[in-house]
Amino acid sequence: MKKAGTKILSLCLSLVLCMSALAGCAAKEDTKDDTVVRIGALKGPTTLGLLFLQDKAAKGEAAINCEINMMTAADELLPFMIKGELDIALLPANVASVLYQKTNGNISVIDINTLGVLYMVSGDNTITEPADLKGKTIYVTGKGTTPDYALQYLLTQNNLTAEDCNIVYKSEATEIVTLLSEDETAVGLLPQPFVTVACAQNEALSVVLDMNAEWEKAAGKTSSMVTGVTVVRNEFLTEHAELVTSFLAEHAESAEAVNRDVETGAALAVEAGIIAKEPIAKKAIPACNITCITGEKMKEALSGYLEVLYGLNPESVGGALPEEAFYYIVE
Repeated sequence: MKKAGTKILSLCLSLVLCMSALAGCAAKEDTKDDTVVRIGALKGPTTLGLLFLQDKAAKGEAAINCEINMMTAADELLPFMIKGELDIALLPANVASVLYQKTNGNISVIDINTLGVLYMVSGDNTITEPADLKGKTIYVTGKGTTPDYALQYLLTQNNLTAEDCNIVYKSEATEIVTLLSEDETAVGLLPQPFVTVACAQNEALSVVLDMNAEWEKAAGKTSSMVTGVTVVRNEFLTEHAELVTSFLAEHAESAEAVNRDVETGAALAVEAGIIAKEPIAKKAIPACNITCITGEKMKEALSGYLEVLYGLNPESVGGALPEEAFYYIVE
């Protein structure tokens, strides 16, 4: 009888311990952050590195709950970040600096998502170096935009000025593609995938200068051409630091995947409306310099790039260079 009582007591204790363990597991699950991360991105090269993450999220396979909203211009994204209606945004590098100034330092950059995507396209194969641009007509999208600043820097670093060329500003890259088909001797400063589109439409056209390579020649190791970065609202970062870390891991994996599996990436790019046709996407993606650079490497590359832009025109980065707090370094 005594032995039976002891067994019953032992069973009861085991049951209590099991229930406590289950309760502990439930508590751990309850602490998981299921907050939906609201991500804003542009329909362009800076978003190609998100495509595999977007696909995983749609299938419920991503490590984070997220919704990705694509817009056509950076100016559309900024109000949503300022009002707190987006948590993370993929922006042109200099626009991120401008946003930092506008929000009084209330955003941080967490990675570089795209390096140089700018190329000079022409039917004039005598152009082999920046000095050969003297006297040429150069079509550029938008005065005071990243392509314009890149061109100005390249000219000054090669002892040329804007007056040495006939620089014509156009509002859309598609306009430049059309103009190049009409005048093969002109030069178009274009981003991908428009470079691939232009060359596909006219076999006489080709890339005569890689702006990324020319920038590095001019700047040396002090900076790289940085096209796009990813920023986060500091309020969201403070409240959901682990989610931001998880996003960075997912972003890095997605960027690596689109570079590795170009065929699937091309299909996803067409599905997302970033590139119109898969053959164009397959050719363009490898030239888009999609990446996910974080930490000190991110800070070194981006700070050097912003310093160059500041030297050309302080307003290009918001009137002042960002402070150290702008760069979020994951421990």
